[in-house]
Amino acid sequence: MGIFDFVKSGVREMMIARPDAAKHLIVYKHPDQNVPFWSQLTVDSDECALFFKDGRYVGYLPTGRHTLQTQNIPFLNNLVNKFTGGDVFIAEIFFVKTQPVRGVPFGGPLESMEDPILYEFVTPRIFGEFSLVVVDPVRFVVGYHGQCGGSGDNDVVLSWIKGKFFMSVKTVIGQVCAQQQKSLLNLGGMSMELGARIVQSAPNLEEIGCKILEIGNFNINFSAEDQKLLREANKARGEARRGIGVAQDTARAKQFELDQRFQQDARYVQQLAGNWQNYAAGQAMMGAGQGMAQGGDGGGVAGLGAQVAIGAGLAQAMNPAHAAQGQPQFVPPHMQQQGYPGAPQQGYAGAPQAAPAAGPSIEQRLERLADLKNKGLITDEEFQARKAKILEEI
Repeated sequence: MGIFDFVKSGVREMMIARPDAAKHLIVYKHPDQNVPFWSQLTVDSDECALFFKDGRYVGYLPTGRHTLQTQNIPFLNNLVNKFTGGDVFIAEIFFVKTQPVRGVPFGGPLESMEDPILYEFVTPRIFGEFSLVVVDPVRFVVGYHGQCGGSGDNDVVLSWIKGKFFMSVKTVIGQVCAQQQKSLLNLGGMSMELGARIVQSAPNLEEIGCKILEIGNFNINFSAEDQKLLREANKARGEARRGIGVAQDTARAKQFELDQRFQQDARYVQQLAGNWQNYAAGQAMMGAGQGMAQGGDGGGVAGLGAQVAIGAGLAQAMNPAHAAQGQPQFVPPHMQQQGYPGAPQQGYAGAPQAAPAAGPSIEQRLERLADLKNKGLITDEEFQARKAKILEEI
């Protein structure tokens, strides 16, 4: 080995830092445990350096460049190898990121769920990203990562955290749908609300020294079969809701019409008739008049007369004041024969009088009078007086 190789090798040993190829890793372990005195250790602005010896945590160095000597860093006294004359430290050095790690992917199918609105069983799928931060680097290495060298992929390191986080996502999705009674189809428009709820329900990772901060872009989707099933169910529900809406609007329109009619009738009663009985009587009369004007139902004069009689009868029946005064009632001409039930004995003023029925002849009357005398029902004097009166009519 030439002099330059020796110098280069010595310089590398004296300069300790995370290599560029490992800048993305949450935890990076320095490969060499033998660290020379006066080495320059550089800690980036987004990390810290942890020192372990014999499986125990020894000390911590923050961001910056540090010269490894016991005068500046007292805990290095515990790392000095006495067998080398005191010029070498024996330690495992871990570089741990302390700034948030973003873009950690998660996702997969949720369990089969029943849509609380459409009542269909489907299997939603959710995909997204979250960020986390290591709040206690020592606890993270000791309690989760371990003192191994680790892999070159954060997804492998965080696989357990992602699985635990995804379980909380399933729980939140089910709770939101059940509590808010919203279809799974509406979850796409609730990203911000769901993200906040998922962060609140994120697993407690304090025991391993890290914390979930926020949810990045995520989406919820369905397989083609589930999507078709939900859309068809939603369409049927929409049609049913439209039918209910139309029925409600029709009922409201009918109620409005009835209210308007009631207000109009109340105003007419107050302003025109004075009381409800008078108004009802007037309405009955107007109804009968309309029937007369339209010619009835083919009943001719008889039908017209019946309609007028009904109208007049209702008017009188619903107006007890007039009924008590014995006001004459209208009776159609064809019903004005003597003996017809309810027909007056004499026509009202101005109406044509019916011809009187023909009585017995004079001979019949005299025979009747003689028969009464023979039976002893009248005396001779009464017989002669009534006989003379009958004969005067000749």
